[in-house]
Amino acid sequence: MSSQGVQERHWSAHKERGSFALMWLTALAVRVFGRRLLAPVLYLIVLYFFASARAARRNIRQYQTYLAQWSGQSALQPTLGSVFTQFIAFADNLLDRLDVWRGRLRYEQVQLVDPCGVRPRLLRSRQGGRGEMLVVTHLGNPDVCRAMAELSEQVPLNVLVHNRHVAQFNRLLGEAGDRSMRLIQVSELDTATMMDLSQRLERGEWLAIAGDRVPLNDGRRVTVDFLGHAAAFPQGPWLMAGLLRCPVNLLCCLKVDGRYRIYLDAFLEQAQWERSRRDATIGAWVQRYADHLAERCLIAPQQWFNFYAYWQPAGAPGSKESTDAN
Repeated sequence: MSSQGVQERHWSAHKERGSFALMWLTALAVRVFGRRLLAPVLYLIVLYFFASARAARRNIRQYQTYLAQWSGQSALQPTLGSVFTQFIAFADNLLDRLDVWRGRLRYEQVQLVDPCGVRPRLLRSRQGGRGEMLVVTHLGNPDVCRAMAELSEQVPLNVLVHNRHVAQFNRLLGEAGDRSMRLIQVSELDTATMMDLSQRLERGEWLAIAGDRVPLNDGRRVTVDFLGHAAAFPQGPWLMAGLLRCPVNLLCCLKVDGRYRIYLDAFLEQAQWERSRRDATIGAWVQRYADHLAERCLIAPQQWFNFYAYWQPAGAPGSKESTDAN
């Protein structure tokens, strides 16, 4: 945000640009006409969005600038073309999501990068072991969690979201034939929610939650260094993991050379803290996560799909600088 004092809305406060009916019609259009015929229409919509969404263009330019400066790679400096390419990448991402919902993404189309051996633990949980947590990101395509469920022999995967339209998404997933992935709204970590999640873990189910978006009505956030500048990350996933005392793993799905790679990394063997050092411990975890996310950005720089103002404006708690990207 510039120093003019104009404050952008929080990402979750932006008006929904679709409905269940629209999502259903889009999925039906792909089924009837195919991806090849639908793609030009979607690209035209994205072109309109690129031309009309000045703030989104500024925010993507800011991201590309920070990534280039942090990495020391001048080739990543933003241009009009590179910003537009990121919008087009988002259109391709949406088409891929429809393929995921329709069951068109199969095991042989996905490369699994699992240096820490997380997948074997997924298999053991299906055989009576306790479930674990996956922290995902909006870098790349988080909907490839479906492929993750397939790779793990249909281990139940519960995706925790801050979205009031969960029932609609679940209905769409059900109509598409996806029974392996369920969306659960977690607006707050109350006792009933935590008991439900704990029971799911004991049944061998896994939990997935985004680690890179702060809920609108949740003051629990941690400001850390991300790409050389102060950015707010949610405390919720890490607080939840500590209360559930479960292992935490990181999941990132990137499209590289036309093929998706699922990166699985073990992060915490068991999330726990001393009561007096809870905030400091979570802060250290979040900084590690932000550092990890920055490294992943270099693998697929154009697949950062947070189009809102991500970094802290001048004067905000924990901010160190203005995030003017003009």
